[in-house]
Amino acid sequence: MREILRRSLTGAVYIILLLSAVFLSSDAFDFLFMVFGLACLNEYKKLVGLGGRYIYMAYLALWWAFIYFVTDIWLVYALLGCTLTINILLLYYLFSKKEKLFNTFQKFVIGLFYIGGGCIFLTMIPYTNDDFVKFLIIGIFLLIWVSDSFAYIVGSLFGRTKLFSRVSPKKTVEGALGGLVFALATAYLLAKYEPIINSWQWLIVATVTVVAGGLGDLVESKLKRAAGVKDSGAILPGHGGMLDRLDSLVFAAPFAYLTLNIFANVS
Repeated sequence: MREILRRSLTGAVYIILLLSAVFLSSDAFDFLFMVFGLACLNEYKKLVGLGGRYIYMAYLALWWAFIYFVTDIWLVYALLGCTLTINILLLYYLFSKKEKLFNTFQKFVIGLFYIGGGCIFLTMIPYTNDDFVKFLIIGIFLLIWVSDSFAYIVGSLFGRTKLFSRVSPKKTVEGALGGLVFALATAYLLAKYEPIINSWQWLIVATVTVVAGGLGDLVESKLKRAAGVKDSGAILPGHGGMLDRLDSLVFAAPFAYLTLNIFANVS
């Protein structure tokens, strides 16, 4: 009971902080995820054994460039291409049976685009036609939260078939499908409150976001398994590290951004 209470309180504080930043201002939201990104990078460095501080400087330089200075859409697409390429390579790593050992340069590049690129595109999502659309990014958050919550509930009640036992023994196919179904229902409801994209577009965005988010969670689980740890950190009581909390969002962000631009013409 004490553990459940601790997890609930931590989760409530996290959600309040995040939503407060969204409603306060776009700058507050950007700054919050810049800090979250640094926390995730710090945990990633420990997981993969990457030394030095250069990745922090590279991340901050990339962040400031693309959030405040870069306006050329082709440069944004170049960053998107790099981020998606790294994520696809991480998926190859996920499904490989070998515990691949990356060299220092590879760890640096992977961290910069997996964490840095993910956080940058997460903060780019709500910027539409020079406006900061609060409920668009809140919708992305809700899709991940609903999917995670109902995957756990449905998996606990009906889960029988292991999803990826080699990496995450507790996850089940039934739980993953349950999470997706409830996320799709949430997407349909979101179209009623955020009509910038219609119901079908929300459903497409939800499918891509939830599937990518689930894969992102498994990628982080494999990184932790390779490092021999249960959590990426201990900054969030009852939840582990910041990367444990944001793994799905960070990995799904570039896929969601691309989907919104292609299928919903949001940019």
